[in-house]
Amino acid sequence: MKLGARILKTGIAITLALFLSHIFDLPSPVFAGIAAIFALQPTVYRSYQSIIEHIQGNLIGAATAVLFVMAFGNSIFIIGLAAVLVITLNLKLKLENTISLSLVTLIAIMETPGDDFIQFALIRFSTIMLGVVSAFIVNLVFLPPKYENKLYYKSSILSEEITKWIRLSTRHASEHQLLKADIEKLREGIIKLDQLYMMYKEERDYFKNNPLAKSRKLVIYRQMITTVKKSLETLKRLHRYENEFNQLPVEFQEVIQHQLDCLINHHEQVMLKYVGKVRPEASYIEGDVCLNKEQLFELFLAQRSELAQNNSQMLYHVMQLVSIIMEYGEQVEHLDTLVTSFQSYHKDDSNVTMDQNTEI
Repeated sequence: MKLGARILKTGIAITLALFLSHIFDLPSPVFAGIAAIFALQPTVYRSYQSIIEHIQGNLIGAATAVLFVMAFGNSIFIIGLAAVLVITLNLKLKLENTISLSLVTLIAIMETPGDDFIQFALIRFSTIMLGVVSAFIVNLVFLPPKYENKLYYKSSILSEEITKWIRLSTRHASEHQLLKADIEKLREGIIKLDQLYMMYKEERDYFKNNPLAKSRKLVIYRQMITTVKKSLETLKRLHRYENEFNQLPVEFQEVIQHQLDCLINHHEQVMLKYVGKVRPEASYIEGDVCLNKEQLFELFLAQRSELAQNNSQMLYHVMQLVSIIMEYGEQVEHLDTLVTSFQSYHKDDSNVTMDQNTEI
C-alpha cells in the first residue's frame, strides 16, 4: 500500500481544522474536520474555486436552516423538507459540488435550536467554514502536486504497454482474448491521462513563472497524449483485423512490421528526448529509415489488385490498417518537431523529475 500525497494532505487538513477550532474555542470542532474532508481538492486552482463555491453553498444551507427553524421549527420532517430545498437551490445555482457540505451545514444548525439560535447558527457556520479554509491552506502550502511528473510518467507507461502489444501482434504472438482485455484497461488509462492533463493545465494557470515555456509545454503534452491515443487506435486496428493481417502476403506483412517497429522506436526516442536523455538535434537514425506516407501507400497500391481478387472486404480492412499506421506516423513526427523546438529554446525548463514513487 502506497501512502500518497492526497492521503497525507487529508490527514493534515483534518488536524489543522480541529487545531484551529480548539484555538478559537469553537464548539463541535468535528464539523470543521468534516468540512475539511469535503473541501480538499487535487489542485490549487480547484481548491480556489472550491472555497468560493463552498462559501455560497454554506450560506444557502445556513440561511435555509435559520428560516425554516424560525418559521416551522426543527422536526425531522421539516429538516427533510429543508434538505430538499437546499439541494434544489444548489442545483439551480450550478453548485453541485457543494451539496454535501451544504446539507452538513443545514443539519448542524437545525439539530439543536435554543434561545440563542442565531448566535448558535453563526458559530456552526463559522466552524464549517474554518474547515474549508483549512483545506485550502493545506492544498496551497503542503505537498504541492507535481502533475507534470505524473503526466509524463503515465504517458510513458501507457506508450510502453501499447507498443509491447503492437510488436507482439505484428509477429503473430499475441493472445486474442488477453489483448482484448488489456485494450480496455489501456482505454481507461487514456481517460485518466486526460484527467491528469486537465489538472496540470489548471496548475499552470495558477503559477505564473515563465509563461511562454509553460504554454509550449502544454502544447507538447497535448500532442503527447494525442500520439498515445493514435498508437492505441493502431493496436485496436491490428487486433480487429488480425485474421486479415495474417492472410496478407508475407512480404507485405514484413513491410507493415518494419514500419510499425520503426515508428515505435521513433516514438520511444522522442519521449526520451523530452527528458534530456537524447540530444535535441539528434534525428531518428536507428536501423532503417521509416517509410514515408507516399512510399507506404504505393506499396499498398501494389498489393491492391491481388487483395481485391481474393476478397474485396479484406482490401477495405487492410486499407484501414495502413491508414491508421500513416496517421500514427504523422503524430510521432509532429511530437518530435515540438519536442526538438522546445529543447532548443527552453532547455533549462524541459527536464522532468522522475521518481520511482511517482503517484499516478
